[in-house]
Amino acid sequence: DGYSHNEQLHEFIKDVMSIAKVEMKALKAIAVSKGPGSYTGLRIGVSCAKGLCYALSIPLIAIETLTVLSQMSPNNTTYIIPMIDARRMEVYTAVIDQNGVIIERAFAEILTDNSFAKFLKKGSVTFIGDGVDKWEKHCKNLNSVFLSNVLPSARFMGELAHKQFMKRSFEDLAYFEPYYLKDFHGSK
Repeated sequence: DGYSHNEQLHEFIKDVMSIAKVEMKALKAIAVSKGPGSYTGLRIGVSCAKGLCYALSIPLIAIETLTVLSQMSPNNTTYIIPMIDARRMEVYTAVIDQNGVIIERAFAEILTDNSFAKFLKKGSVTFIGDGVDKWEKHCKNLNSVFLSNVLPSARFMGELAHKQFMKRSFEDLAYFEPYYLKDFHGSK
């Protein structure tokens, strides 16, 4: 209901651990989505993950949200362009090729009729995420595949996190911060 994650996140974690029949002390690392995304959501998730890692003396693994979202694309297209709604006509996005290679790292894009034109000229492009609806209204290119209302899922983070775990690619608990992409602008 509403914005209850900040109040119930630890209870959700306890419930999932209980259902999975896994004790906290069995964890070897914790993976968290590092952004970009909602300022408040990232702060809550990263703070929780860092706290658990510190308490359990285990490493923190951070995965870029757009990379997780790109993993959810079932289509075999030339490019995958994940999109996270960033309000108004803006999205947080990246460009990833069919082999999972990042062509353009995360950036904020104010959508226009010409957005992503150079990729659409080269082949088929799957646009995936909760920012796709507003883009689909502008994009009339036949090389486009639209997968809207898809949110990043931890289920698709597992393989990416395992690869980082095996490479021992961990974050510094004291200094790690979410990747906001843009500065926070609160309302008064």
